[in-house]
Amino acid sequence: MTGLVVSIKTEPNNMTKQAGWTGMSRRLGLIALLLLSTTSRAAYNLNFQEPATLLARNVYGMHIWMMWVCTVIFVIVFSVMFYSVFRHRKSLGGKPATFHESTKIEILWTVIPFIILIIMVWPVTQTLLAMRDSSSPDITIKVTGYQWKWGYDYLKGPGEGIKFTSVLTTPQDQIHNQAPKGEHYLLEVDKPMVVPVNKKIRILTTANDVIHSWYVPALAVKQDAVPGFIRDTWFKADREGVFRGQCAELCGKDHAYMPVVVEVVSEEKYAAWIAAQQQQMAASAGDQDKVWVLADLVKKGEAVYSQNCVACHQANGKGIPGVFPALDGSKIAIGAKAEHIKLVLGGKPGTAMAAFAGQLSDTELAAVTTYERNSWGNKTGEAIQPAEIKAAR
Repeated sequence: MTGLVVSIKTEPNNMTKQAGWTGMSRRLGLIALLLLSTTSRAAYNLNFQEPATLLARNVYGMHIWMMWVCTVIFVIVFSVMFYSVFRHRKSLGGKPATFHESTKIEILWTVIPFIILIIMVWPVTQTLLAMRDSSSPDITIKVTGYQWKWGYDYLKGPGEGIKFTSVLTTPQDQIHNQAPKGEHYLLEVDKPMVVPVNKKIRILTTANDVIHSWYVPALAVKQDAVPGFIRDTWFKADREGVFRGQCAELCGKDHAYMPVVVEVVSEEKYAAWIAAQQQQMAASAGDQDKVWVLADLVKKGEAVYSQNCVACHQANGKGIPGVFPALDGSKIAIGAKAEHIKLVLGGKPGTAMAAFAGQLSDTELAAVTTYERNSWGNKTGEAIQPAEIKAAR
């Protein structure tokens, strides 16, 4: 005989039932007090960032809808389970039932979840396909991941030819708990990626060293940056603002110090930003042709060092023993300058020492190399000129 036996023949008396419910009420009261006390001690962030694109709103809408679907399923399943447990527990005289397989029940608990999944998959598939459609962009930007910064190259559209790196600007004293944390702790950079509002921006991602991931939640963009490969994604912001994200891949020791900042501005402000960047690039090109004095190179080099080198080699040049070498008194920093230039340009394979040839200009490389050779206990008195960097490339 096939069937599911669920009948309970023994019915408890009123006194037993009342005692059982009293005990259960005490347990529920204790659980409620525990939850309330936990809530009073902690603040929970239970929502996404405010969406700034149509795709981000679609993602947010699906998240909320699926949460409700899961909540309804949770309530139904656990209500039946808890009702069965408390209504038929031993203290009320309940006796275990004998269960046998049921073909109808097995079909139901296979078909119903399948239908639910199909209903949920349909909008997800539409959104994922839309995320992959990066055709007909207004602006194309190549994003390159470095340990631990982002490089931006404007390849097509307004701003074509602009190129810069974006580096964390959170002060080291905040990172080392020597000063109060700022509002945008570990989410602030010197140069954000700037784009106009209501324009389709195509992002091409790659990496120079290890796998990174360019992630901005409010724009619904998350794309891995893989060395040797080009991957693409896109977004179209429908409002102005500053949107922050982080590298979402475990890319090394300073993974937490690799933020993404996108500034969406009006077309007028974007045109003004382009003009300012082009003027700055022209001035930088002129800087590479002049002969610098030692003091100016050291001053500029200190700024470049603080943005690109201080995390590993530290502000005092002592490095981190056993992890990153010291520059203060090192053979490289006080030895032959040709070897120093070669190391800064090409990096050191197999270590965290990156090749800066593609990240910094000749002037910046000359300045930071000069700074390292004339700071702390290093007093070579040598001023390395941009022309020397250019010749060594």
